[in-house]
Amino acid sequence: MNKHPRTRLAHLGRNPSRDGGLVNTPVGRTSTVVFPSLAALRAATARPLDGVFYGRFGTHNRHDLEAAVADLDGAEGAVAVPSGLAACVLAILSQVSAGDEVLITDNVYWPTRKTCDDWLSRMGVTTRYFDPAVGAAVSDLIGERTRLVYLESPGSVTFELCDVPAICRAAHAAGCVTALDNTWATALGFDARAHGVDLVVHAATKYLVGHSDAMLGLVSASGEALQRLREISMALGHSVSPDDCALALRGLRTLAVRLDQHTESALAICDWLNRQEEVQEILFPPWPGDRHHALWARDFVGGCGLLAIRLPALSEQQLARFVDGMDLFALGYSWGGFESLVLPTDPRPLRSATPWERSGTLIRLHIGLEAVDDLVTDLQAAFARLRAELP
Repeated sequence: MNKHPRTRLAHLGRNPSRDGGLVNTPVGRTSTVVFPSLAALRAATARPLDGVFYGRFGTHNRHDLEAAVADLDGAEGAVAVPSGLAACVLAILSQVSAGDEVLITDNVYWPTRKTCDDWLSRMGVTTRYFDPAVGAAVSDLIGERTRLVYLESPGSVTFELCDVPAICRAAHAAGCVTALDNTWATALGFDARAHGVDLVVHAATKYLVGHSDAMLGLVSASGEALQRLREISMALGHSVSPDDCALALRGLRTLAVRLDQHTESALAICDWLNRQEEVQEILFPPWPGDRHHALWARDFVGGCGLLAIRLPALSEQQLARFVDGMDLFALGYSWGGFESLVLPTDPRPLRSATPWERSGTLIRLHIGLEAVDDLVTDLQAAFARLRAELP
């Protein structure tokens, strides 16, 4: 029976019959695993990913988490790594060698861009960035050395969507592998593999963990791509904490209901923001007024709580007046937890293929799990402080 993802979330990644009836996988902290015989040690050494072999390769917590995420993504397997950035980098490294080229959408997570520009270039790998709106025309950019087309849709700063199916079809026709950072939507909001993606990347630190208390990343794939992920991850010495994996498994249980609430609250906040004269644009694809809403409605079935608003160009003093006095929206990086966050952003230095030409000040908001009325009250006070500063 093909069960609904909500049902699967309640049951994936745990094995009470294996664990003495415990409903959750017990946290297994260890470096050394001992074996009853030489034959048992030899057998485990030959298949290190099939059981508990050595602490660096993970205990049941890691294996259960990887199996759960792979199932949600519709992939053969997944590899857990210590952070979201590690997952982004692993996906890229698993597909390239010296002399190869990677094509990356220009709205990509900034640390991924920095890794490509600063480190991959030292390895002899070329990175070229392209317009997120390129669609099937990405075929015109693919050259003989291109091995990977890497996407992020929507981007977590400017929220541009890519036509993922069109790009993947063009990439596959040219013999390229595709990867997508699916952190914003998760597998519940966007079925990446069904839309042509080979490697699905998750910064599990965000919504999968969901409680702002663990750093974790995962990449899912099938076939040769999965084998390459595992080989590179082992070569790099990646190891993830069983405690962090247990926190991620806990987070998966409530992922669907949390995302529903984040999205519902974010849409309500967008409606309120749309009535504020200082708000020049709302960047949130699930909201009907967003410039990419039609594409979102075609490909996505869910959203989250991360969005941005464009205000008039603000001085540092005006910006500080807006954000410094907030009560519920805390200033901080990351997103995807239970709490609401605010962060001024400037996309201009983060672009190379497509300049960010929209005027004004961009402010990113993560809409947490607080009551919408209380969040609106906090925003009302922020806009009142801002209006007192504007001419």
